[in-house]
Amino acid sequence: MTTATAPPEQATSARSARGLVDLVFRARELSLVIALVALVGVTASVNGNFLSGQGIEDILLNTAILALLAVGQSLVVITRNLDLSVGSVVGLVAFVTGDLLASGWGIVPGMLLGVAIGAACGLLNGLLVSFCRVPALVVTLGTLYVIQGVDHYIAHGRQINAVNLPPGLLSLGNGAVLGVPYLPLITLVIMVAIGYYLRSYPSGREFYAIGSSPEAARLAGVPVRRRILVAYLVSGCLAGLAGVLWLARFGTVIADSAHGWELLVVSAVVVGGVAITGGVGSVYGAALGALLLTTIGSALVVLRVNPFWQQAITGALLLLAISVDRVLALRLARLLRNRSRHG
Repeated sequence: MTTATAPPEQATSARSARGLVDLVFRARELSLVIALVALVGVTASVNGNFLSGQGIEDILLNTAILALLAVGQSLVVITRNLDLSVGSVVGLVAFVTGDLLASGWGIVPGMLLGVAIGAACGLLNGLLVSFCRVPALVVTLGTLYVIQGVDHYIAHGRQINAVNLPPGLLSLGNGAVLGVPYLPLITLVIMVAIGYYLRSYPSGREFYAIGSSPEAARLAGVPVRRRILVAYLVSGCLAGLAGVLWLARFGTVIADSAHGWELLVVSAVVVGGVAITGGVGSVYGAALGALLLTTIGSALVVLRVNPFWQQAITGALLLLAISVDRVLALRLARLLRNRSRHG
């Protein structure tokens, strides 16, 4: 029995195509860095306190939770799906964990329970999307409202106060090591680990194959349903962890914490270069998108601009990012077709 292999010319062409796509979207991430530097430079020239030690720390702390959610969301979006339930998961986990810690639970069991709640929500989403084949938008929009309802039922109008929480948890949310806050460090470690897995392991690259063409990935032997399930499971776990970190960061929690954040997370992912149509992007770009949106919000506060403009700018960036993704996709497809024709 013989195994068919691609001719060297085809293999070289495929590698060239992948290299071209990677180059284009690395340039996209570089453009985010340039935009971020320009924004910081302009704001700092108007108000020098923007780049003070406290100002930088506030930006890092405010970015950490959003970036963590964006990392999990990017894994789902890469597979050509969506998770709109992450904001409600953060709110549920923050309140339930805070309630238990205030009643005497230990920090580690409380954190593990928070991650487990997030994992259960992600597992539910993943099963409905991957195995039941219900559209992701419908599933996660439904679970968003269900989780919110459960959160309000548990809360009954109550509020978790920082004075009732263990000091160790609050130090996790506001403490630092060598001057760097804990929360950004946690996000950085998770982002690097997931980014390395996606780029360096065959099973990680399968997520991109699914997003590029689910049917082709299925024909190639990729376990599409399992990979989509894993994507939602990871997103749920990170949302659960984000809920615990939200509690540690702010201390005071009500039932609708992180309300509306699901759209902010999606915006960060798309602005960061993860194509909403799947198959393209990286967790590093998603984190950069979160950092850019957070910095814009902080800059507008420093410049005393109406907060309404933050939402308007976020929406404009989202539309711009989707348009750029579409134009790049069309041009790349045309270029690759020309190369294939010449080959």
